[in-house]
Amino acid sequence: MIGERIKLLRTENNLSQDNLAKKIKSNQKQISKWERNQIEPNIDALTRLADYFEVSVDYLIGRTDC
Repeated sequence: MIGERIKLLRTENNLSQDNLAKKIKSNQKQISKWERNQIEPNIDALTRLADYFEVSVDYLIGRTDC
């Protein structure tokens, strides 16, 4: 669920994985692994993603639909 939400938000905002990584102080490989559900972002990364996309952490982890 997390990976799908991250990818959806990234593509809706016309960002490459590399561009998103730079904006949230991560790297492209991490973004790729998150989107493929190989690993999950830690709470720090989830917070940065939620802040950047102006969504809740609950949305990112699939607890809410908005």
